[in-house]
Amino acid sequence: MTKKTVKTLRKAAIAVVILALALYFIPILTMIWVVCGLIDVMRNDQKDWRLFDRYFLGNGLFTWLLSPFNLIVDLLCYRNPGVWKPEQFPEDYQREIDEVLGVFKARKDEIIADIDANFGAGRRGMYVYQWYGKHKIDNVPEFNKDYKYIKTIAVSVFSKRESTSWHFGPLRLSLRILYNLIPVKAEIFVQCGSRKNYWYDNPLFIFDDTLFHRSVNEYDGRRYCVFVDIIRPSPFPGLIAGLLSIVSVSVERINSVFYKNWKMIGSSKPKAAN
Repeated sequence: MTKKTVKTLRKAAIAVVILALALYFIPILTMIWVVCGLIDVMRNDQKDWRLFDRYFLGNGLFTWLLSPFNLIVDLLCYRNPGVWKPEQFPEDYQREIDEVLGVFKARKDEIIADIDANFGAGRRGMYVYQWYGKHKIDNVPEFNKDYKYIKTIAVSVFSKRESTSWHFGPLRLSLRILYNLIPVKAEIFVQCGSRKNYWYDNPLFIFDDTLFHRSVNEYDGRRYCVFVDIIRPSPFPGLIAGLLSIVSVSVERINSVFYKNWKMIGSSKPKAAN
């Protein structure tokens, strides 16, 4: 029996004990969470052991715990196809997407040079202009405004041959927009379930990051992807934006776990001398 199998069986045994205790002491609440988790995880198109293992026993635990909230959010928003095209957004959302991506396209060389000057060494980095509506790096004037729908503007940087494992995002209040700044023809792609998007075929990929996904860079060079979060299209955009604003503090704490292997670069202002 391999170490991986032993580890999986140990996790499963612990989970069964915890579930049995929860069903005994808080049966109704436990059943609600189990049912919501099953509804949530079944949204994924590749239903195999790895999916359920990661969702209930691995890095999808936060997503499972938040599944009742995420399912309520689904009721407040328009239909979610999982992987999106720009034309599926309302026109005012599209205008913001075009505006932000237009800045990145026009100032690509300058932005990449600035990232390289600040990133240094490391496996993965996140160069942050806005994070859940909070302004960080301010050296691109166009990103210093408050957008109505876009709440995070950053650039994700991978070192050569650096990839993520399969994972889930925690909240469904927003959608993830990725745009590759240097779409070289190599094994560089993002995959959401069965949908694998090679950047040289299509530099833009928009998806629901609470679905099972991974990002791969099997290239001997850095990979730069614009990283944008936009609130879910909804008949109640103000409510969705308000909810995201309320939970942003908790989200940042959760993301400290999700991004523990990342170098976060979030301020262009020099530190005051001691």
